[in-house]
Amino acid sequence: MTATMPSNPSGRAAIWNLIKPFWVSDQKWKAFGLLFTIIALNLGMVYINVRLNSWNRDMYDVLQARDFPQFKSLLWQFSGLAFVFIAVAIYSVYLTQALQIRWRYWMSERYMDKWLAHRAYYRIEQGQQGRLSDNPDQRIAEDLRVLTSDSLSLVLGFISSSVTLFSFVHILWAVSGPVSFSALGQAWTIPGYMVWFAVVYAAIGSAVVWWIGRPLVGLNFNQERFEANFRFGLIRVRENSEAVALYRGEAQERVQLTARLDDIRGNWWSIMRVTKKLNVAVNFYSQFAVIFPMLVSAPRYFSGAISLGVLMQISNAFGQVQDALSWFINAFTTLASWKASINRLAGFNADVERAQGMARTIEVGRHAGSALTIEGLQLSLPDGSAVLRGMDARLESGEHVLVSGPSGCGKSTLIRAIADIWPYGSGRIGLPAGTEAMFLPQRSYLPIGTLRAALSYPAAEGSFDDATIARYLALCRLPQLAGRLDQAANWSHALSPGEQQRLAFVRVFLNRPGLVFLDEASSAMDGETEEALYAALPRELPGVTVVSIAHRETLARFHSLRWKFVPLGEGEGCRVEVAAL
Repeated sequence: MTATMPSNPSGRAAIWNLIKPFWVSDQKWKAFGLLFTIIALNLGMVYINVRLNSWNRDMYDVLQARDFPQFKSLLWQFSGLAFVFIAVAIYSVYLTQALQIRWRYWMSERYMDKWLAHRAYYRIEQGQQGRLSDNPDQRIAEDLRVLTSDSLSLVLGFISSSVTLFSFVHILWAVSGPVSFSALGQAWTIPGYMVWFAVVYAAIGSAVVWWIGRPLVGLNFNQERFEANFRFGLIRVRENSEAVALYRGEAQERVQLTARLDDIRGNWWSIMRVTKKLNVAVNFYSQFAVIFPMLVSAPRYFSGAISLGVLMQISNAFGQVQDALSWFINAFTTLASWKASINRLAGFNADVERAQGMARTIEVGRHAGSALTIEGLQLSLPDGSAVLRGMDARLESGEHVLVSGPSGCGKSTLIRAIADIWPYGSGRIGLPAGTEAMFLPQRSYLPIGTLRAALSYPAAEGSFDDATIARYLALCRLPQLAGRLDQAANWSHALSPGEQQRLAFVRVFLNRPGLVFLDEASSAMDGETEEALYAALPRELPGVTVVSIAHRETLARFHSLRWKFVPLGEGEGCRVEVAAL
């Protein structure tokens, strides 16, 4: 399987734009305080490693000399260094995790705000063409976690490696000494030869690892996408369990889920193949690095030029320098995962910003009057296809209008335009200032939680007293729910479609808007209940203005006007005829 990624604005500028905001926010002083403390602790660990390098030399020299008193002294010295190292290491990890969760929490709040602001979450899903991102839930929940944790890991690792290199390279230079040899008829001397061996060794290893592992960025990008698609498919089955069961659609759902699982498996095998090659190179590089300094330093030791302690110090210093120079090799898998997350977040960020900056060609605003006004409204689909042509209408306060016409002619799109969530088209829509509006779709949204919270939505839980809630539950023919207000459940599964629509009417009566838009919001109710609720609207909400989409003519008597959608022809959209009832 070939790794493919969509074109993403994920260059260095985009990476900086993703990382920078937190570090210039109101959290910057705490963040930098934590960061500098963590860096100081890491520098402390490097210092202790330098001390341990000298201790390592002294210990082997003492063992070679069989000096027991000095041996005991060195053990106490090691105990002190080890105790301090353990304490520093523990708090380094603890404070790193603290900084990570602070950064992630701040970033998650910021991206949730951007995603929800200006209804970008809706516009992204509606404008499918040209999208750079998919599964926004994964971007916010998973990719931000990877961005924050891996960014800290990579930066702190790089700083630690740089300081380790600076601290140990002069030790290695001094203790390894020069090496002399003859070649091409001349005598050559290389000072600090072990340093040059470490540089060349790390350079070759880094080049090989990069060449083998570079496909991992694209493969990790695809893997996260396939995993999210599979999870989304499982969630869809759970959310629509009743419909799937009634249709006996298990076999078809299994086919679709298996196809998504096959994507995961195929891409995972590709990751496995690349990772296997990468592990061969990395493990060979790491294991050979253990004996390499011994092989190079052994001639000087056996000639008596250096002691056993110096030999072990050279080996340890070479390991530290080689490990510092191998930062890219050790961090390559993390870098690949981090870069894939950067690509996904950059695409998501671009989609959100594009949705927020989408030109508002339909002007929806508030005016001082009491009427709902529509002037020169034209609606289209995202691809430019006409839906509605040249609608002009005026709805006075307290009037009720019935919107009718063939299915698929744009009636719901008109409601979306009035709600200011449909950006495709032109014209002006005026809503009376100071008048709250409430929109009821055919399928009501019920948040998971207590019934009281579901009834109060979009108001906060506890906004209405139990007596008022019980009264409107009885009015909407749901008295059996009055004793379950504190029960938490997934109410979209616990209630039938008709009960869910009646519950939405309870919300209308509780929130008491001045404008109510009903998009087939009673289609699942029986006729008697539907008529009872329509009759209750002007009685319970005096002066309320109602715009309702419905197919049942029995509801006409509850309305004073009709907006009838009349098709104009293939691809020409519809026009609206306004008539009294």
